Amino acid sequence: MPGPLKPRYPNLAVKFLILRVRRTLPTPIAMPGIPADNFDVLVIGGGITGCGVARDAAMRGLKVVLVERDDFASGTSGRSSRLVHGGIRYLEHGQLHLVRESIREREILLRIAPHLVQPLAFTWPIYRGARVGRLKLGAGLFIYQVMAGNRAHRSLSLNAAETLEREPALEKAGLSGSAVYYDARTDDARLTIANAVDADRNGGVVVNHTRATDIIRDGRKAVGARVISRLSGLEQEIRARVIVAATGVWENDFGGDASPHRHRGSKGVHIGVSRERVRNREAITMVSPIDGRVMFCLPAATQTIIGTTDTWTDDPPETVHAATSDIEYLISSANAYFPDARLSADDVISAWAGIRPLAGGQPNDPSAASREHSIVTDDSGVIHVTGGKLTTYRAMAAEIVDRVQEALGQRRRQSATDSVELPGSGRDQEIARLQRDNSRLAQPLVDDLPYTGAHLAYGVRQEKAQTLSDLLIRRTHLAFETRDHAVSVAARVADVVAPMLDWTDQTKSARVLEYIEDVGRIFAITG
Repeated sequence: MPGPLKPRYPNLAVKFLILRVRRTLPTPIAMPGIPADNFDVLVIGGGITGCGVARDAAMRGLKVVLVERDDFASGTSGRSSRLVHGGIRYLEHGQLHLVRESIREREILLRIAPHLVQPLAFTWPIYRGARVGRLKLGAGLFIYQVMAGNRAHRSLSLNAAETLEREPALEKAGLSGSAVYYDARTDDARLTIANAVDADRNGGVVVNHTRATDIIRDGRKAVGARVISRLSGLEQEIRARVIVAATGVWENDFGGDASPHRHRGSKGVHIGVSRERVRNREAITMVSPIDGRVMFCLPAATQTIIGTTDTWTDDPPETVHAATSDIEYLISSANAYFPDARLSADDVISAWAGIRPLAGGQPNDPSAASREHSIVTDDSGVIHVTGGKLTTYRAMAAEIVDRVQEALGQRRRQSATDSVELPGSGRDQEIARLQRDNSRLAQPLVDDLPYTGAHLAYGVRQEKAQTLSDLLIRRTHLAFETRDHAVSVAARVADVVAPMLDWTDQTKSARVLEYIEDVGRIFAITG
């Protein structure tokens, strides 16, 4: 693989320097953000499910605290296809309940988060001899439309000429037509963060970079957890009447052999390439000629995102990353639909991988495994959730909080998360104001990309960012959209946010080194 695709950083040297710098950092006198209170519910895990649970619980008036070992959406929730979709491909596997629920939740998110979730048109080209032909696809879309009712745009059936007028870069040979249907796109990380922020605004305590090290028990009953700040090293005990483990792909580690259910991980890899090379106008649904898997080419600002793979993996979630074979699969599949693109490994700007924690049965083909979620209470009273998908997080969270209220002996209160708008709709206006008020914050961070110092300031002040990875990977997408994953601007970014985060020069150096290590781990490609 060429150099740009394989960021190789001297990990041992970086770790040595981080430890050396940390020894000289001042130690805060108290862990900020977590009061010494007794809580109704402790949520462990700040992915989309955990943040959704914290928001729902806070809106129902429960005293809730959430701790996340890294950053909100730093795991699977921030490495998705960035779609909120009904899951048309699940029809093929007979998962009608999941499709119906996904369509309903898609429409709710379009309503409560229009600044984060927007409609997106998909064109599904049909080629002679394809595994999914016109009749099969037409039947599936009819069912899809019936399930959506009047809540969605109507699907269209196009002939070959109409298809090429809509997407002129598609392969022409063998094209017999297409179907056009609608789902939605999102910013997965910021959707997660918006839930965390709203939990906080509704009286919850939501803390990132704080790891639960072990469960506190009174006899067999779980009554809290010991936590440690990964930034300061300070420790604290949190007491709670109910504990929710929303640790996703870390569930197996968290629950150990006593976990009420074990899941298996499916690795999903995406790549980002220049949209000018692919020249897709909107989203394209593809059936890979290699293995028949349904996948996508998705518009994302200046990039086209191609994905995803779906393979069983035993890789630990901290170190999962793309392999050369994943890249070759995605490029070959996309080239079959966009032959003039002639994509190669040199065109890949970034590649990333996430692990889906799939509950229930485990067929040989992970694509056939159910995306339904599982909620189980263990013998100590800890409520464990695994499985599910980004689109249905709100419904999952509501079901979990119902369980929490039952465990508390309370009458269920109606969840209001389907009717109250998520925060962040004024983000662009606030960023523009910051740029007007401070010319330093108006300076672009990278040429030809829209991010400025004001985006960083907003991330720190409004979205709980504490590290460079928080800012450059999740509050913005600079790490995804630049070939060096924003390493070249990390020191300048540290200079901008240092006054906001009370960083010393030593702290800035440590944060830059940590960022280099993070992107080397997340965006690496191995043979």
